Amino acid sequence: MAAGRAHTLNVLLWSALGIIIAIRLPLLPIRNETKRQLGYPPDSLLNVTELATRHGYQCEEHNVVTEDGFVLTVFRVSSGQRCSRTQVPVLLVHGLLQSADSWLDAGPGSGLAYLLADACHDVWLSNTRGNYYSRRHLTLDPDSDAAYWNFSADEIGYFDLPAILDYVLDRSRADVLNYVGFSQGAGTFFIMCSERPNYCEKIKLMIALAPATRQTNTKSTMYRRLTQAVQGWETLLTTAGLHEIFSKGALSQEFVAFFCHFTKFTEGLCDAGLNKFNSVVAHPGSMSNETTRVLFGHFPAGTSLHNMAKYGQAMTNDKFVKFNYGHEKNLELYGTSEPPEYNISAVSPPVVVIYGENDGLVDTKDVEWAMERLPNVLEAVLIKDPAWNHMSVTYSSRVGEMIFPKINEYLQIYSST
Repeated sequence: MAAGRAHTLNVLLWSALGIIIAIRLPLLPIRNETKRQLGYPPDSLLNVTELATRHGYQCEEHNVVTEDGFVLTVFRVSSGQRCSRTQVPVLLVHGLLQSADSWLDAGPGSGLAYLLADACHDVWLSNTRGNYYSRRHLTLDPDSDAAYWNFSADEIGYFDLPAILDYVLDRSRADVLNYVGFSQGAGTFFIMCSERPNYCEKIKLMIALAPATRQTNTKSTMYRRLTQAVQGWETLLTTAGLHEIFSKGALSQEFVAFFCHFTKFTEGLCDAGLNKFNSVVAHPGSMSNETTRVLFGHFPAGTSLHNMAKYGQAMTNDKFVKFNYGHEKNLELYGTSEPPEYNISAVSPPVVVIYGENDGLVDTKDVEWAMERLPNVLEAVLIKDPAWNHMSVTYSSRVGEMIFPKINEYLQIYSST
């Protein structure tokens, strides 16, 4: 029993340390000029527009305002080739703690945004509320107004995605678009369809990459402990004035970015740690050392404590539900003592699901549970290669061979206007 208490205390202490170093500090981030002098990879210091331009692609930056006043940044990326803009636009929506950079960090030939642009798709990259591209609001100051951070995936699905869809369709002069969502980016799509089914009708095809819904079977001990620690301490932390976590410029992000380029040995440690966090069984993975160094210039990109707490709740619920505030507040908000379940069967567009057997964050059992409820699954692709883990979707050097051909195959079929 004493050993059990010691283990619990150890977990709590390490969780506390992890949360503390994830908080945004006023003395950070470190200036880019200093990072250049320290030998950081050039791509790690660039934003989406600079990244795309540096590699010979065209990029536009747009601002989208949601119904509840959040200002989101979206990007449009195209190749320098002669491509027709008559195709259905493709919207890429990132995962938890990511940003639009995640589709570019692996570089040309591997980054999905580059590969799709090379195939002449009209590519749009989203940034959801709370990351460093979308850390703005019409009336709320994210640095001083706690109300800004009172959001989770529930609000991203209800407000952010519809606003982005309307904007992309308007600017593209299209009636429908194709949607590619990774992890949270897929789960929030299901939320949107459940709560606002009229927006689901604007989607011609949905491609779900490791879709995060319920996460009962998540195998990553590190991820499980982190999210559940945030869930357990959310009230205490927010009372202390802490609402944002893992922002760009937080001590954790700056330290890891420095550590991962310091020596070849520390690069290897970063690769090993990242693969352990994202995998079921240990494997070197399929991400290059260079990509690891680049991605930590942009990742983690920030979110709310409230959103992280929602993923902690997802570990202990065998359904895909709204945020659980406790019986009393649930009754006030939802009219029921338990949080309502999202209706995955409301996802009416055709769906292609791609997921990995060695994904430590989104387990195959949970993906297959969701697929049983999706009414129109065109194809389910299970990647059994142990080198393919959760983060491989955006950062693997093998994206071009492992998932792009299938994604492009279906996008070509569904891209005629």
